[in-house]
Amino acid sequence: MSFTAPPFAPPHIEPSAKRVRVLFGGKYVVDTRHAKLVWEKPFYPTYFFSTTDLNPSYLRESSDNKERGTKVYDLVVGKRSARDAVIAFTDRASDTKDLAGLLKIDFAAADAWFEEDERVYVHPKDPYKRVDVLQSSRRVRIAVNGVELASTNRPRLLFETGLRVRTYMPLTDVRVELLRPSDTVTECPYKGVAAYYNVQLPNGDVLKDIVWYYRTPQPECGQMAGYVAFYDEKVDVWVDGEKQQ
Repeated sequence: MSFTAPPFAPPHIEPSAKRVRVLFGGKYVVDTRHAKLVWEKPFYPTYFFSTTDLNPSYLRESSDNKERGTKVYDLVVGKRSARDAVIAFTDRASDTKDLAGLLKIDFAAADAWFEEDERVYVHPKDPYKRVDVLQSSRRVRIAVNGVELASTNRPRLLFETGLRVRTYMPLTDVRVELLRPSDTVTECPYKGVAAYYNVQLPNGDVLKDIVWYYRTPQPECGQMAGYVAFYDEKVDVWVDGEKQQ
């Protein structure tokens, strides 16, 4: 097992110590303690499994089998099917030799993924990535087109490896009368399911999806409950009186 630091040169493969389950069509099509974390891209891993971890009765060969060294399958449970959801790496072709004997399931095709008994969103959590939420006393002010949207001296700052710092503000320090619920929903493996607000300015202009929040954040980010964040890239931000670039 390698303990070199990311980003890795793909594919980088490590065993996972977690029990991993994949739910589809009311069945756990995979339930294993021998999953592999594979970095196909430098920035986050994907779960791969031994071909013996997925019962072949759940597979139907797809017509899309054009790439050397792989076979593509539909995932099928009863009347439910997900087209081209499974890729099996079948031989030691030069570009897939490290993955021979493994398969992957399209994350979005499954109904749910679990590490132990905790649901996982979007992709597996990267064991080399850290997310910290820290209470701060910095004075943060948010405005757009000259209209103040929020001002607080009790923000919570989210530090996430490789990403810009995000500022979460208590709703009591935000002009909630300007917020309008949005239908947009996104997911994050570290923070959970985010809902969004549009902002309607007094002149009637609407700025879409520039505010988000986590109603029930993942346990490691539980301090964000009741707080909202603004897209710094789309608003004007001052921290301790200094305008941010």
